[in-house]
Amino acid sequence: MWKAIILVFLGACSYGMLSTFVKFAYDAGFEPGEVVGAQNLFGTLISLVLVLTLSRHKMKPGQWVPLLMVGLTTGSTGILYYNSLQTVPASIAIVLLFQFTWIGVILEAVLERKRPSRSKAVSLVLLLIGTGLASGVANLGSIDLPVVGVVLGLLSAVTYTGFIYFSGKVSTGVPAINRTLMMNMGGLLLVFVYHTPSFIWNGALGEGLWKYALLVGVFGIVIPTVCFNYGMPKLGTGLGSILGAAELPVAVVLSAAVLKESVSLVQWAGVLLILFGIAYPHLRRGKAGELKPT
Repeated sequence: MWKAIILVFLGACSYGMLSTFVKFAYDAGFEPGEVVGAQNLFGTLISLVLVLTLSRHKMKPGQWVPLLMVGLTTGSTGILYYNSLQTVPASIAIVLLFQFTWIGVILEAVLERKRPSRSKAVSLVLLLIGTGLASGVANLGSIDLPVVGVVLGLLSAVTYTGFIYFSGKVSTGVPAINRTLMMNMGGLLLVFVYHTPSFIWNGALGEGLWKYALLVGVFGIVIPTVCFNYGMPKLGTGLGSILGAAELPVAVVLSAAVLKESVSLVQWAGVLLILFGIAYPHLRRGKAGELKPT
């Protein structure tokens, strides 16, 4: 159980590193469509190499077709979130995406007819307050937000919740690296339909895109999907969504340490509150002498 908790937490931390690498790619002059397309291509190729070298499992159509469909949730999350960033501030977009924390708990409660525990409810309140503080929303003041950008951001939270939920439900008997490959292929197909993969032939890879594609492919596609595919079937959607909130603290820490961006004391307080909110359900279980999803 603790192995699953640690892996899902590490997968979320890996997602948090992604924003720093993406900013480097943008600063180098590459377009969002090029970055997300190359990210999915490299991530899928790396997943293919892992399967060919480490797995002997032969998948049946009844197993890989549903996983391809789950991959559509990862591809659509990237498309929706990147488009939301085009019209709303990044701090607002991340808050919209982070609504997956409570959406996941509600989804689990509705579909599995399981009322959230008190520890989950307290954790969600702490996460939502911490997210607002850590993202810097309080510093933006009164601003006008385009409806389209807000809707796209909220939809990215819904599709990300779908990934968290279905990664713990679909073809769970298949090894994690095989499931990862199929999901990544589904996401790659969707991204290539939406964004023409012109980076393959326009010379962008030779101009340095491959370096960023390798980083975002590993930390944004391979590691998180493998970790979630292993851990989510053991944790459930609600607890997995709470652990997924680790993404934002990592993004804030790296923005300060690597990108040298200014981070206020309020934002640091939000980071600490998120970390405490993530740990709270596990602290409660520890006191009760239990080690099972709450």
